[in-house]
Amino acid sequence: MDDTGWHLDAFDDGSLKIVSETQLRKYGKFLEDYASQLNAIEKALDDTVGESWDLTLDPISLQVLPYEQTKVLELIKTDNKVFNKVITVFAALCGEMETLRHEAVTKFYTPLLLYEEAGSETELEEGEAQVKMGRMLPLLQEISSFVTRCYEVVKNVLQQLGSLYNKTGPKVIDTTGVHFTTVFEHLGKLLMVLITLDEIIEASQTLKEHWKLYRRMVKSVYHNTGMFGVEEEKLRPFEKLLMSLEGQLLDGVILQNCVEQPFDAPNAPVARNAHFAEEFFHNIKAMFQNIEPRLGETTEVDQRQRYVGLLGLYVLHFQIYKGLDKKFFKVLWDVYKKVPSIHLVGDIMFFPNEFLLRKIPHLQKTVDRKQMGSVVASRQAYLNNCNQNLSRDAQSYYMKVSSWMVHMESSLAKGDSLVENLHTRCILFVQGILYAYNLSHLIRTVMNMHLVMSKPMTKTAVLALCRLIELLKAIESTFHRRSMLIAQNANHIVQHLTFLALSCIESAKKRVSADKKYTDKRLDVLAALVLVQTALNGPATKERQLIVNLGLHVGTLMRAFKDEETDSLNNALKKIDIISGIRAKIKAACDCSFLHWHRVVFPIYLNDLYDNAVDIHRLHYMLNALRDCVPILSQVRHESSPQVMLDSFEKEIEEVLNENFLHQLCRDIETDLRLHIHQHLQLDDRNPFKVGLKDLSHFLELHPIRFFDKFIDIKAYVTHYLDSTFYNLTTVALHDWKTYAEMRNMAKQKYGLEMTEAHLPSQTLEQGLDVLEIMRNIHVFVSRYLYNLNNQIFVERASNNKHLNTINIRNIANSIRTHGSGIMNTTVNFTYQFLRKKFFIFSQFLYDEHIKARLVKDIRFFRESKEQLDQKYPFERAEKFNKGIRKLGLSPDGYTYLDQFRILIGQIGNAMGYIRMIRSGGLHCCSNAIRFVPDLEDIVSFEELVKEEGLSAESLQAAKTLDSAIDNLSKNFAGATEYFKLLVDVFAPEFREAKNMHLRNFYVIVPPLTLNFVEYMLSCKEKLNKKNKVGAAFTDDGFVMGVAYILKLLDQYHEFDSLHWFQSVQDKYEKEKREVRASLERGVKDEKLQQTMNLTLKRLSTYQQEFELVYFSLNSARIFFRADKTAQEEKDEKDARPESETGTNTEDAESTPPPPPETPQPS
Repeated sequence: MDDTGWHLDAFDDGSLKIVSETQLRKYGKFLEDYASQLNAIEKALDDTVGESWDLTLDPISLQVLPYEQTKVLELIKTDNKVFNKVITVFAALCGEMETLRHEAVTKFYTPLLLYEEAGSETELEEGEAQVKMGRMLPLLQEISSFVTRCYEVVKNVLQQLGSLYNKTGPKVIDTTGVHFTTVFEHLGKLLMVLITLDEIIEASQTLKEHWKLYRRMVKSVYHNTGMFGVEEEKLRPFEKLLMSLEGQLLDGVILQNCVEQPFDAPNAPVARNAHFAEEFFHNIKAMFQNIEPRLGETTEVDQRQRYVGLLGLYVLHFQIYKGLDKKFFKVLWDVYKKVPSIHLVGDIMFFPNEFLLRKIPHLQKTVDRKQMGSVVASRQAYLNNCNQNLSRDAQSYYMKVSSWMVHMESSLAKGDSLVENLHTRCILFVQGILYAYNLSHLIRTVMNMHLVMSKPMTKTAVLALCRLIELLKAIESTFHRRSMLIAQNANHIVQHLTFLALSCIESAKKRVSADKKYTDKRLDVLAALVLVQTALNGPATKERQLIVNLGLHVGTLMRAFKDEETDSLNNALKKIDIISGIRAKIKAACDCSFLHWHRVVFPIYLNDLYDNAVDIHRLHYMLNALRDCVPILSQVRHESSPQVMLDSFEKEIEEVLNENFLHQLCRDIETDLRLHIHQHLQLDDRNPFKVGLKDLSHFLELHPIRFFDKFIDIKAYVTHYLDSTFYNLTTVALHDWKTYAEMRNMAKQKYGLEMTEAHLPSQTLEQGLDVLEIMRNIHVFVSRYLYNLNNQIFVERASNNKHLNTINIRNIANSIRTHGSGIMNTTVNFTYQFLRKKFFIFSQFLYDEHIKARLVKDIRFFRESKEQLDQKYPFERAEKFNKGIRKLGLSPDGYTYLDQFRILIGQIGNAMGYIRMIRSGGLHCCSNAIRFVPDLEDIVSFEELVKEEGLSAESLQAAKTLDSAIDNLSKNFAGATEYFKLLVDVFAPEFREAKNMHLRNFYVIVPPLTLNFVEYMLSCKEKLNKKNKVGAAFTDDGFVMGVAYILKLLDQYHEFDSLHWFQSVQDKYEKEKREVRASLERGVKDEKLQQTMNLTLKRLSTYQQEFELVYFSLNSARIFFRADKTAQEEKDEKDARPESETGTNTEDAESTPPPPPETPQPS
């Protein structure tokens, strides 16, 4: 299309530009949103994947340890049949010894160790020790069988070696220069098991005590078989079994019995084989040369345990051959300078020097007291040195392990070759294992030496050791977290190392094959190299590694390997051993089950952790270490169930954690919130530069802690504590609800705690007492609370608390909303019962001769002197009445009879004030509820609407309930019950009967009563300004309510008004005030007299004002009882109403109290 005819102006160009920019912006925004979504997805996936390798969760376990499926006979296949048999025998024996060692470690050590926890005889109930020992018998039988098997295996190993290294017997293979050190190492491990069993049983005093008790019990049963229902024939073998077990296991001679057994066999001489004796001792020295240089060094792994086995071999050699090389013995003895003691298991420490002296008594001639003294001193010096350097070592290891962890977590440089990467990662893995072993040796040795030597640890040492334990578990955690890296690289590393080893072997093989002189020895070497090659050409299983080691004892003869090749080969094989069994080695090095015997350090650790509040995440590592105790506790045999000890241990640790950490944190956060909310008060100095500052929010950021089989979320724990505390304290002190609401908000702002609303029941939000409580204790309520007519509120008369409780319409409305409107009618009935009792006392007082005579006298006087008094009851007459009553006597509390009568009327008035408040509260509650109904004139029937729609029966029932509720609300709102009228109608007829004529004198006692009330109120108000506010009050309108109510009941408003009492009071005070003013105007110059006059004037004004308040309050109260109409006028008005209007509604009828019984006449 030709567009030359189109001329685009500048305006169009600008609009297109704006549109294009808008579209670009939208597209850019879309890309940003999309990128952020992708990032969020990636992050979420990363977090999820990361949690799979969280040591506390550990949902997936990845095991990379290779297992051998091929039998040993099939693995050992060369053309040299004799050589095959030799290697097969030793491989089978080594495998058997390893199996026995593993069985002892996993089955026998722990139950024996934990028996010490069973408790001494004094701590247990009678018979409990025997029961526990009875549960141990199957285990002891198993150990007995195990030990017997060990004896047989040791014997067989020595016989096999003896027959191999026997110059006088038939030659099997040429053993010149052949040293099967691997077999001796396995034999040493087995002997170490026997040593460990001896040491555990020797240390377990409780086991021995309980064994004696058990033996004694069996003897008792033996002598009284009939009593216990046991057959003597069965008991005798059982007793023999016990004696056998005691002699074999409990006398501490497990190792001794092993080394003292006869080893010689007809075809396999051992004791009389000098050649084998030399070979045995050569291997001991060779093993020592491998072990000793690495003891206490950074490259040490399991050399200490191998040293214990070496000592077992030494004792065995001495026991068989009785030869003692003093030079070698001195070197062996001096190891204490490097390692004075060795941790075996649990809390068992092994002292090599004492062991040698105990097992080889001849040495006591060689070793003098001075040498033994230096051994003991060396232990103490070693421990002191360790304690002094602990803090420095902890800091040093902290830096090393942190650096190692960073390298483990980081990815390697991209520029490195694959071989270099594998080499680097191999070194990294090995370094981590070495750090773990170094830490483990240091922690176990120091802590257990303190325990065994009964030396107390300083707090600094405890904290340093705890830091080392954390580092140990941090290494384990890092290895676990990097399980994928290990799984991906372990096999590649082993393959690379195998390649290096095979290269060396291939070179050696070529070197041996080059010589065409095929002697028997050369054939053995070639067969050995072929065997090693075959074994290495497969997975690096334990069986193949064992065969490789056995084969190399023969294959390294005849200078087949150059020195550098030997070093390279040995290095590669050591690394293969470490990498292929990396998981097992990490577990062994990082196992902290020994902490079960050192758990007393946990409270100190927690206190320090809390006080310093640095690196809070360390707590995960410590609890992880304590969790290592669970597997060993699961092996307990002396309890009815292992769960008993597990539960006990868990409870103990939980109590320590709560007491020293969680509860302290909760209290401090609560205190901090309180100080924040009340900082307007004069608190102590909180300047952080002076008093220090601890940021508690770090604790709340800690990830949930794995605690045995459950998790502890510190944030949720603190939140729950604050929720429950705030709720409980609010229910105790309801006036503090606002303070706790502010503390909740502060907790969210400062600590990020999502607090739960209290959701207290509505009647407890703003009230001191519930309607139900008041109703049940109406007699207590009217005496302890004061009524205020104008504000319609009750105020507590006195309280031991800081504040006085008040009750207003809103509190009553909340209570009615909770309990329902039916509570109102019940309250009126309770009040009616209360009034009946009070009116009985009221009647007794007026019937009293002293009172009645005075009242009749006053009535007669007023009627006779009405004209002279100007129709006003004289003030002096009221004062005279008060004084006359006082002469009748006082109560123990100092009250006159008129005071008590005033209190009685006040209580009656309080009850009426309460009824008024109930009615107002009901209206308030009803109006609050009904405000949601849109039109009270035209209320929709939901029941009809549901029927029209044909909804379910449940919906119909719900609609009926809703209609009923709305109908009830509308009726209550439209026509509230006149409770005052009900209480007047029910009592008035009885009051106005002829038999109660003495009550008709009441109106005359009102003037003295008001005078008494005014004096009482003035004294109460004066106390408000005093320090001691006992008896202080500012209102008591219950009196005027009571007076107004009783006057209505007696229909005496007109009689009382005819006294013109308040006019008389007004005239009296006006007259006195005029006289005082006149005296002041006459100009009396006496200054003191003038002050007196002013004070008198002030007093008169106060009294006059108080009388006016009474007058106004009484007039207000009279309105409630329709004081403008007499009883006759009300009756006429009621008769004149149409019948429909006079009908009482159902609710009124229901709430009307029954008519009162006849008022009893006082005697």
